[in-house]
Amino acid sequence: MSRWTEEFFIEKGLLLTAVSSIIIIALIIIFIFMEGLPAIQAYGFFNFIFGMDWAPSSGQYGVFPMIIGSLGITVLSLLMAVPLGILCAIFLSEVASSKMRRILNPTIQTLAGIPSVVYGFFGLILLVPFMRVQFGGTGFSMFTASIILTVMILPIIVSVSEDALRSIPQEYKEASLALGATHWQTIKNVIFPAAIPGVITSVILGMGRAIGETLAIIMVAGNVVQIPGSILDPVRALTSNIAIEMGYATGIHYNALFATGIVLIFMIIVLLILANYLHYKKKVTIGGGYL
Repeated sequence: MSRWTEEFFIEKGLLLTAVSSIIIIALIIIFIFMEGLPAIQAYGFFNFIFGMDWAPSSGQYGVFPMIIGSLGITVLSLLMAVPLGILCAIFLSEVASSKMRRILNPTIQTLAGIPSVVYGFFGLILLVPFMRVQFGGTGFSMFTASIILTVMILPIIVSVSEDALRSIPQEYKEASLALGATHWQTIKNVIFPAAIPGVITSVILGMGRAIGETLAIIMVAGNVVQIPGSILDPVRALTSNIAIEMGYATGIHYNALFATGIVLIFMIIVLLILANYLHYKKKVTIGGGYL
């Protein structure tokens, strides 16, 4: 086989793989829409999206409290995980010794590989009782779920942010130090701003993991369909709703759960578009020389 023929088959094989991935995703989305649209048409789009009650036995399918619950858990977890993850990545890439990195990096990678049910058991056995004693109530709350999610998405943010910080050319750092800047000033004013596009990518990946998590959230969030009055109130996420009720749902209830999946898909798409816009805008700013 000639080199040209070999390259041709490799190129077409890679193209086929990419196209297959797109086709599979498209088929999944089409299936979800086919199963979910009958519920939206029967119950009404605005009634479904902005309805306050989810009671399948009474024919009520409002998902607005669960949309708020999903967004609240995701935002809270990102507010805690992003600063911690970025600071940890800066420490690993710029401050820690090689011996310390050899210890911390495998530990962080291990956290990323722990099954979500283990995190859920940890929250159920240790975190929920702690929250109950310290803050009152049942201990099952949006805040408890967000703490568990913070631990779950932290390895993603740390690993990707560290790679972004390490990818910055060494010349940037050397030039800053040569001009008299301290190590911390170099990190704050040169290295970190240049790595922000990669850091935003880590936040996007963490956000996708947070909003799509199911099992751990079911175990610690309380699963009450309500708009929370505070972060200590129990909530139900969209993913939890699907997982809890899919096993026994029939008829329009079954379709309503798929419609919940449609809402979840649109939420993820909107959040990803927003995050990618910020990512692209920052890359253009850096490329334009505004640093």
